[in-house]
Amino acid sequence: MTSALSSITGAAPGQSPQRAQLEKAAQAFEAVFARQMIGSMRSPSLGEDLFGSDAGNQFRDMQDSKLAESMATSGSLGIAQMLLKQFEGMVPATDKGKAT
Repeated sequence: MTSALSSITGAAPGQSPQRAQLEKAAQAFEAVFARQMIGSMRSPSLGEDLFGSDAGNQFRDMQDSKLAESMATSGSLGIAQMLLKQFEGMVPATDKGKAT
């Protein structure tokens, strides 16, 4: 496996399409998980936000989503790597041996 799932943006040479799809799905799951975690951390409030507005809340949500995507891309949580380890036997790692 390449560093921080770098093959997700494009299949590595010789990598099977199923493996690339699995890596992409694992990274997407990690991003969703991180987004939910960040949202849960923001949800408890001690009172009304002094500068709160719908626009501010929308910007904060977009910022949280971008942070979650960045965390998933860098592999900082390691969830995608664990998923790949769990499911790597279910898909071929390379296209070797396949007729084209």
